[in-house]
Amino acid sequence: MVLDVKDPQNRKEAIATAAAILQKGGLVAFPTETVYGLGANALNEKAVKSIFAAKGRPADNPLIVHISDREEVLPLVSSFSMTARLLAEKFWPGPLTMVLPVSDAVPKIVTAGLDTVGIRLPANDYARELISAAGVPVAAPSANVSGSPSPTSAEHVYHDLAGKIDLILDGGSCEVGVESTVLDLVGSVPVVLRPGGTPAEDLLRYLPDLVVPGLDVAEVEGIPRAPGMKYRHYAPQARLLLVAGAPEKVAATIRKEIASWQARGSKVAVLASRENAAGYKADVVVVLGERERPQEAAQHLFAALRELDDSEADIILAESTDQSGLGYAVMNRLWKASGGDIIQAR
Repeated sequence: MVLDVKDPQNRKEAIATAAAILQKGGLVAFPTETVYGLGANALNEKAVKSIFAAKGRPADNPLIVHISDREEVLPLVSSFSMTARLLAEKFWPGPLTMVLPVSDAVPKIVTAGLDTVGIRLPANDYARELISAAGVPVAAPSANVSGSPSPTSAEHVYHDLAGKIDLILDGGSCEVGVESTVLDLVGSVPVVLRPGGTPAEDLLRYLPDLVVPGLDVAEVEGIPRAPGMKYRHYAPQARLLLVAGAPEKVAATIRKEIASWQARGSKVAVLASRENAAGYKADVVVVLGERERPQEAAQHLFAALRELDDSEADIILAESTDQSGLGYAVMNRLWKASGGDIIQAR
């Protein structure tokens, strides 16, 4: 079932219907400012198990718990430091997940047995209204088949999960387009576990000792402390090659790669900047956005990867992006989608 929550006449009823499903242990896909989430009552172990079943998600991949008000974090954590309070004041509601010491109230299935839990207060009004109406914290990974590009529209969710979940709330396209930044506040220094919708540059104003790893932050052994750290994510069906380097060299290298792959009989697609798109003689060219506007690339990234899937290309060549601001999150997602398969532009 899909309910349009954008229509003011339907909004209250749609939220109430979705909240009732969550209260009864069902699954609801709902919009956030980052991507669509697949929500269940975070305090209901059986409900949370159904998230993993619907997505085909590994059980050792922890979930983020969503709340509708800052004070709702307190029963979910065993401590809430002054640093966490400051960040909550500055960045909540918003695309920042804080990893904090977990309380006994949170089932171990949510945290994959870890002693920490990721908490987020989303900026999307529909999301907060839903969580508030349900009266429970909501555990929610992205509302897609595990490993595939994240959903930024209700149509993406329907494509992946129709028949597997109880309800999809259609709130339109997501504004940010990449998942939240995940920040670990448990160790001796704060560490970005996953780059996302809150740029590291913004966090550094309040966390001068912040550790921001490289793009391969997502490679870990054992149980990951946050989603997106261990398994291949965000990936289209076709092999994706990420071409990195100076913009002019990237474009020249991609043109050579197109000719080489086409000579072998492959259908070639390119994920391109608007500036370079016209110069590519590929079978399919999908424009991600302007090179100087990483926020545009973030908004379009997952929809573009799904469009490339629909093209049935054999190989995808993706331009690297500037890594400032949201560009770092975009590059992280492309790095993950490529499985680390990178061509250095010559």
